Amino acid sequence: MATFKQYSKKDGSKAWLFQAYLGVDSATGKEVRTTRRGFKTKKQAQLEVNRLVVEFEEKGLVKQSENTFKEMYLLWYESYKTTVKETTSITTERLMTKHALPVFGNLRINKIDVKLAQKTVNDWAKKMKTYKIILQYCSKVMEYAINLELAQHNPFSKVIRPNIKDDSNEKKIKFYNLEEVHQVMKFLDDKVRHTQQGTLIQKFFAEYDQALYRLMAFSGLRGGEASALTFDDIDFTNKTVTVNKTLSEVRGGYAVSTPKTKSSYRTISLDDKTIMILKRWQLRQRELLFANRGKKSNYVFVNIEGELMNRTDLYQRSKRLSKAVGLHNIGTHGWRHTHASMLFEAGVTMKEAQERLGHSSITQTMDTYTHLGNKAQERTVDKLTQIANF
Repeated sequence: MATFKQYSKKDGSKAWLFQAYLGVDSATGKEVRTTRRGFKTKKQAQLEVNRLVVEFEEKGLVKQSENTFKEMYLLWYESYKTTVKETTSITTERLMTKHALPVFGNLRINKIDVKLAQKTVNDWAKKMKTYKIILQYCSKVMEYAINLELAQHNPFSKVIRPNIKDDSNEKKIKFYNLEEVHQVMKFLDDKVRHTQQGTLIQKFFAEYDQALYRLMAFSGLRGGEASALTFDDIDFTNKTVTVNKTLSEVRGGYAVSTPKTKSSYRTISLDDKTIMILKRWQLRQRELLFANRGKKSNYVFVNIEGELMNRTDLYQRSKRLSKAVGLHNIGTHGWRHTHASMLFEAGVTMKEAQERLGHSSITQTMDTYTHLGNKAQERTVDKLTQIANF
């Protein structure tokens, strides 16, 4: 038994509500009546009445959960963080705290509808590419609530993922071209020569930078991979460097851990000059750490105290280097992009670049660097035209 009524909302639009008798609660013996509103049509309201009646007959009185989205998220996160690497859980927490919780955190889980979820995802999609990851986490939180029988529906599962065209990929990738790489390498070589008569710290960091950025430019290592590198990973005879670990962010700091994906494990061939600089750096590092009474370390890149340098330390060094040379700042990861651009200048295929960079799929390489490959091909055609000028 139900009654339906159309009413006017505050914005002047029309909607339908119903008042319905569902039956008698077996636990209390009291009649169960409910009122629901906000339906666009009378038919939608009738369908909801039918659903509630069937649900009451099958399950009895189902109380609406008072739990908020934030409470559900915290419960879900406690289990989730035991299933992934710490660095991944930290990233998840950062994304959810910054983007999802400000919108949904204080809302009761059963008050979050598809309309709100879709609007929020649309807003995210306009600002960041990672919106799909945040949507995935929100959906997992709601599925967790459903498994606990605290929610009946997952509004995030019905969200349409916006496919917003992004033409700014080329602008976002920061790297140095061959001329700029040569400019940086010359600056570093000159600095090493000029600091031979300088202080211990000046000599240490001049040769540190020379070894680090030479390796980054000619290997394509990620910053974390370079930070975790040991001299045991460098085969000076066969001129290779093996990647089998990375420096990851953990709670309270950083720690050396295994690479995130299987494809990150790889062995990379190096050129003669890079090998020579690394070999010289190995001897110089030991000498300078001993003279400065720093702790002995087998890691390739440590500070004057023999301690590892983290992501922030490397970024600041890259920033100071770019300023000193008079070039735009590409950060630490920009050196990986720089190596990719050098590969394509040398005519390396996408497949070869994928393996050298440690990408999990060739699609990832193509999505990131296709425009660099295209530019290299255009320059090849220009060179051919100049040679065959007839």
